Amino acid sequence: MLSVVLAGREHVRDCLAELAEIAEVLGREVVVAERDTDLYLQARRKDRLTLAAEMQWQLLPGRSCARPEYELGAQLEPAYAIFGDNFDWSATAEHLMLYVTNGMGEGIEASLLTNLAINALRNARRAGLPLADQAALADQAVYAQYGGECYLSVLMFDFELATGRAWVVDAGSPQMLRLRGGSVERIELEAQLPLGMFEETDYVAQEFRVEPGDRLVFVSDGVYAVASPKGEAYGDAALARAIQATRLLPAAEVPRAILRELTGHRGQRVPDDDALVVCLDWLGQ
Repeated sequence: MLSVVLAGREHVRDCLAELAEIAEVLGREVVVAERDTDLYLQARRKDRLTLAAEMQWQLLPGRSCARPEYELGAQLEPAYAIFGDNFDWSATAEHLMLYVTNGMGEGIEASLLTNLAINALRNARRAGLPLADQAALADQAVYAQYGGECYLSVLMFDFELATGRAWVVDAGSPQMLRLRGGSVERIELEAQLPLGMFEETDYVAQEFRVEPGDRLVFVSDGVYAVASPKGEAYGDAALARAIQATRLLPAAEVPRAILRELTGHRGQRVPDDDALVVCLDWLGQ
């Protein structure tokens, strides 16, 4: 976060554009500088990361991004323990690809599984393969390594920026809720097998469409299934209330706000499982 203190308020509006430009340039410079130094990474950490956490966090693309067609934000907790949740995205001039994953295990085992699956998906994506083939290639990679003993759930989207058409592969536990016209609903998709569960699984991408003004919220089971001290699951109703309560926040701030609400339900600061929230605001062209 960049904070600026101005001497007087009378000319604040006149310099907002200039301050925004400076912040954007500085942000880009920091990203570039991180390739050559660890100083900025160390400054953001209050404790030493475990090896598993180091591996997992190096996979993440960032916490937010924005383009004229969409705004995107994500948050993963806890930062210093690993249980298998992850997210990834990539954009071109025509498409946005978004992946929300939940792997088995914890610690180094979960991190190794997630690294293998995410890099297999990236390899297929960078080869120009369609969504279903990306899932099939990653499925083969995970099965070849673990023989079905470990597998990874993933929710995959390929959004066409010009039209709002999307193709989806739902292979496991991550769920999606949509805020449209003031109401929240959980979107049921065609369920398919997690990656690596069986050998040579065939995947089929189903079509999905978003409309300008839609907000999509993606959550892992560490959100919707987390229990209160009385054993009550967080569930769709509480999650819908949290989405409604954060409807005026920008997409980049929504995941943190929902996870803060989740902490109150859980009744303890340190969770027993990781929790992932991704928020996508579709603006359209």
